[in-house]
Amino acid sequence: MHVTWVPGEGFFANAFVVGSVLVDAGVTPMAVRQHKDTIETIILTHCHYDHIAHVREIADMCDAAICIHRRDAQGITDEGLNLSIHFGARTPPLIPDRVLDEGDTIADLTVLHTPGHTPGSICLWNEKSGTLISGDTVFTDGGFGRFDFPGGSITDLRRSIERLAGLPVEGLWPGHGEPVSTGGWRHITAALRLITGAYG
Repeated sequence: MHVTWVPGEGFFANAFVVGSVLVDAGVTPMAVRQHKDTIETIILTHCHYDHIAHVREIADMCDAAICIHRRDAQGITDEGLNLSIHFGARTPPLIPDRVLDEGDTIADLTVLHTPGHTPGSICLWNEKSGTLISGDTVFTDGGFGRFDFPGGSITDLRRSIERLAGLPVEGLWPGHGEPVSTGGWRHITAALRLITGAYG
């Protein structure tokens, strides 16, 4: 599976283009403009502002549908949930075109509900290639997303990472930091050891 990495700048999250799908929309419209004729769907891994900041502009530019897990759908416009105030920003009213659930498939990506960072955090999995787009659930430095924001849960996050550790992940494409194309499972195993050792 071919994944194009669009690096996030500063505090803003990475985005990824997979065929006709854009995953996350914290990057500027100009950063994905070269893909505007192929992007048909935008999948948001969760509702935090650094992942959704430019979703409306990108969706309008590409005429793309916006998708998010049903448990984070309210967070797109709830500034207490999406943390936009921490970025000195406001979020305009926006209703997703589709709410996602565990097991849904878009293109070749399967939705894995991995709560903990937020109630509706998801990862996107392609079993055939061993590709995991992990949002802020796990990172390639063996770290994991914060759980002290509204709706976060250390218990849920640990369970989510335990679940991911059971997958044969090769390519790991996180919401922040650099992706890896092989051995992604090692990074997930390191995150599991860290969260288990530090928080039981």
